[in-house]
Amino acid sequence: MNSRIVLKAEDLDGYLTDKDNEYLARMDALYERVMKSFQIIQSGGFSSTIAQEEKKVIDIFNEMGHIMQEICNEVPSLKVFSFVTEEESHAEASRVIAKLRDIKTSHEEFMYYCQRAYEMLFRLAYTGNHSANKNYLVVKTPVTVPVQNYSVHKIPDIDIKIENSVMCVMLRGALLPSMIMSKEIEEYSSHGYVTPFALFKIKRDDTKKEKNMEYILDLKNSFYNLDELDGKDLIFADPMNATGGSLVTVVKYIQNQGIKPKSIKFFNVISALKGSLRVVRALNNCTCYTLWMDPVLNSSAYIMPGLGDAGDRLNGRDTEDSSRNIIQLIADYGVHINGLYRSQLKKIEQTVLGTM
Repeated sequence: MNSRIVLKAEDLDGYLTDKDNEYLARMDALYERVMKSFQIIQSGGFSSTIAQEEKKVIDIFNEMGHIMQEICNEVPSLKVFSFVTEEESHAEASRVIAKLRDIKTSHEEFMYYCQRAYEMLFRLAYTGNHSANKNYLVVKTPVTVPVQNYSVHKIPDIDIKIENSVMCVMLRGALLPSMIMSKEIEEYSSHGYVTPFALFKIKRDDTKKEKNMEYILDLKNSFYNLDELDGKDLIFADPMNATGGSLVTVVKYIQNQGIKPKSIKFFNVISALKGSLRVVRALNNCTCYTLWMDPVLNSSAYIMPGLGDAGDRLNGRDTEDSSRNIIQLIADYGVHINGLYRSQLKKIEQTVLGTM
């Protein structure tokens, strides 16, 4: 059996419609205009000139935002936080994204805002339009005088939405976001449901350009139980969706093994328009939830304006000679993270050790 599965960019582009490509061409043309203003702003000069260019940037970004909203209205499986939530929530999303993008944001802050982002995405997907049914949590408090005290808290009854879920991790930058999503499910489940985990080692060939990119799934160093995926609601949480290639590669592989997911949900902090369109065109019954949609990719398949390499900013950078395996990566998270997500780590350990 071949231990490497490869998907090519031209295969992904084959899923896009003519209308998709028209939209993407419009976005590319608008972004070319905005980059000319970036160059003027970066070079400095008279404050009046900079102010004029900043106004151009704002106007063009507003125009791109309206186009992306139009696209998402036409494609219901694309759910962008600020397009589908009440206006009062938009400032929160903007602030979180601004902090994640900022080159001055430290590693610790980046992890904090990433966690906030995934809490918001969880609410978007699972608790926004829930039924009137409620679950009750009875919590033992530290107050014992004159008797032991308890509190009662009402939460949405969403067990039916979450307790068939399996967390599918596209290592490496996706590990912590996947743990965050699994923890949210555990907290909202009336039974304390902890998702099973499937871990896939996939990477793209960064020596190539966006137009000829290849996505390589390394089965030898992936850990999963196919029987746990059949008929399940598969959840993928990756902070960035640039091209959509990694997700499509993994899902097409498991489908080719005869696995039929009940649904697929893809959660991103930032996604590129092209990658999102590729995903929902290529995969049936897949919904993309993203906190923020960016307009274009550059020639190297990086999101613009983007936020850099989210995996490096979350986990620190590996060198070519000393790439960390999953156990080393978890160890590097430290006591605080490991303690917070101990149920998830136990499941991951069972998955890795049980399939070796």
